[in-house]
Amino acid sequence: MKISYNWLKDFIQTDRTPEELSAILTDIGLEVESLDVVQRIPGGLNGLVIGEVKTCDQHPNADRLRVTTVDIGGDVPLHIVCGAPNVAVGQRVVVASVGTTVYPTGGEPFKINKSKIRGEVSEGMICAEDEIGLGASHDGIMELPADAPVGMAAKDYFDLKDDVVFEIGLTPNRADAASHLGVARDVAAFLRGEHRLPDISAFEEGHGKPVPVVIEAVDACPRYSSISITGVRVGDSPDWLKERLNAIGIRPINNVVDVTNYVLHELGQPLHAFDADKLAGGQVIVRAAKPGELFVTLDGVERKLHIEDLMICDADKPLCIAGVFGGIHSGVTEQTTEVFLESAYFNPVSVRKTSKRHGLKTDASFRFERGTDPDMTVLALKRAAMLIAEVAGGHISTPVSDHYPAPIAPFAIDVRYARVQQLIGKAIPEGEIREIIEALGMKVLDESDGILNVQVPPYKVDVTREVDIVEEVLRIYGYNNIEIKRQIKASLNTSPKPDNEVVQHQVADLLVGNGYREILSNSLTKMAYMDDTATAVRIVNPLSADLDVMRQNLLFSALEVVSYNQKRQHADMKLFEFGKTYHLSGESYMETQRLALAITGRQLPEQWNHPSGSVSFYDMKASVDGIIRRLAISGLTVSDAPESHYQFGLTYEKNGRVLVSFGLVKAVHLTKADVDGAVFYADFDWAQVLKTIRKKKITYHEVSKFPAVQRDLSLLVDAKVSFGTLKAVAERTERKLIKSINVFDVYRGDKLPAGKKSYALHFVLQDEEKTLNDKQIDAIVKKLIYNFEKEAGAEVRGR
Repeated sequence: MKISYNWLKDFIQTDRTPEELSAILTDIGLEVESLDVVQRIPGGLNGLVIGEVKTCDQHPNADRLRVTTVDIGGDVPLHIVCGAPNVAVGQRVVVASVGTTVYPTGGEPFKINKSKIRGEVSEGMICAEDEIGLGASHDGIMELPADAPVGMAAKDYFDLKDDVVFEIGLTPNRADAASHLGVARDVAAFLRGEHRLPDISAFEEGHGKPVPVVIEAVDACPRYSSISITGVRVGDSPDWLKERLNAIGIRPINNVVDVTNYVLHELGQPLHAFDADKLAGGQVIVRAAKPGELFVTLDGVERKLHIEDLMICDADKPLCIAGVFGGIHSGVTEQTTEVFLESAYFNPVSVRKTSKRHGLKTDASFRFERGTDPDMTVLALKRAAMLIAEVAGGHISTPVSDHYPAPIAPFAIDVRYARVQQLIGKAIPEGEIREIIEALGMKVLDESDGILNVQVPPYKVDVTREVDIVEEVLRIYGYNNIEIKRQIKASLNTSPKPDNEVVQHQVADLLVGNGYREILSNSLTKMAYMDDTATAVRIVNPLSADLDVMRQNLLFSALEVVSYNQKRQHADMKLFEFGKTYHLSGESYMETQRLALAITGRQLPEQWNHPSGSVSFYDMKASVDGIIRRLAISGLTVSDAPESHYQFGLTYEKNGRVLVSFGLVKAVHLTKADVDGAVFYADFDWAQVLKTIRKKKITYHEVSKFPAVQRDLSLLVDAKVSFGTLKAVAERTERKLIKSINVFDVYRGDKLPAGKKSYALHFVLQDEEKTLNDKQIDAIVKKLIYNFEKEAGAEVRGR
């Protein structure tokens, strides 16, 4: 991609040299592969100056020659022999002094040497316009106005500025930089300056009737803007326009087409100009190609279209392959007087497939298939319409027509300062990180607890994740500003810590090591298994009555596997599954990651030397607790499991959020799935588990030098009082010295009063700084007994 230095300065205010800008562009990820000087005319008038003819005499030895003296601002006038018939005293002329190389129009360059012409010394040349490349006339020397400054360089007098063109190796992800505006945005961000947009303040809409536009393929063409310009005269473009295009290697064609190419490379928005008089039916239809439809493109090749090709058509025929290539019969010609100008946003996938299908690669398809800016269509349209009216003599005859039924909104990404600094490997000040983000055109919607909520504009198609914004910050901050240390300690892994996949594999390995088998079941199930039919995600076209809804839980998936195996004489099972559940919440769909465990049958295979009992609640509890320990989760609150699925069981919560519920599955559910015997089931909210361990910080405490003390209490409580209630009372009573609380026996029976049960609790007490004495221990136990009696209505047995 070629970028003009002079053109770039239309967008940014900078005094950086081309070499300095080249280094900046490479540093910010737009690698400059070459830097080429482009001259408006060959030689750039270097060495030519403005002079004044002081004397003009007839050459003594030649009738057609004159001997002149010319002042070019030096100490002594130059003696120059001139053969032009129009040379005269007092003229201001262009002079090539000795040593200057001149580049004539259509000829080979030559160097001016001091010489003798018919016996008279000549120290230069008074120039005609064709002799220095400024024109084709050779009628005589150039006569300049009388106020032309003597001694001024001709290059400056004619305001002839050289240009420098950057050849940028644009990477495929940087579609936002595929224009002079895109490059200017990045440079302005690096320099912490502003970039300018083209001035369209003078734009005035016409009042004529717009060409009707019908969008049939809205998904492939989310936005279509258009306008008409009448009274145009198609011809050559003005010099300034041709010079800009020539500088970046674009061949000028005519003033209308040149404007569309100019705006394409200026703003990155492809446009297409149609001859409005060739629109059959006076309308434009954006539709998919018909089966077997044929189309002749601008290169004269007849192509068979595919039904997924997006076409710009009139009432009778296709006019253009949208975003790829124009047609041979609809383009602008010298006879065109009315132009219909299109500026659209096409689906990148659609354009990419069509371009590849037909083997067509154009400047437009290059940009469309990588993603253009949907917010640029109208600005580019107005800019191009104004330029066409300026260079082709027409006038804007209609208002802007803009079909945009579903605007593409910016999207938000949460960015953590700590994550930016971690991945970059340097403690960049938070203020500077935010400054860079905003300089790149992204908006900070909110900032709290070290997290920025960043709104990303649609033109930044490659910025979709937090790590992408980190890369943006690093580009502008500067790779060269990151010191390379001898020893790199930071991980280059961009996965969240802990890595979700790694944690899942660790838990899966733990379960497999304990005899579990992983299952993978269908997310489609039947309505009879739904917990809540009102929130069920129904299938519009179900394959069968048994696959008409998305599952709300993994329970029945596991029970169906149990039933299937039981019917095939495999009754002993330990199963687990990582899967998703689905719910409808208002008009939104919710998807939740879960982990399910299910056990049934015998604890161990039948053996002659060891009796094997059936699995119990405590086998499931051991599996659940094993996962909790493996993930180093602590500080859980215990309560009864919900009655919707369990006959009895427990729920573990952390900070008021349920991590897992487990217990004995209700008989009514076993009947639905045609399962025999007892099944114990555990349901982890896996997403919540990951959030919990992500927030957990691992700390190390030295092993205490002082002994722990153990005490037991037997409590008689109401049947509705749970162990979790008693544990909470104990933790409130003594937070520092009680290290663990466990229940080692629960008794219900006829030896206890009706509605009562007995808990045997085991306490471990320890002081990290000294050895506990009996007096301290007794005081803690008395306080525990008092609070159990007061808050839980407990009665200590055996006092």
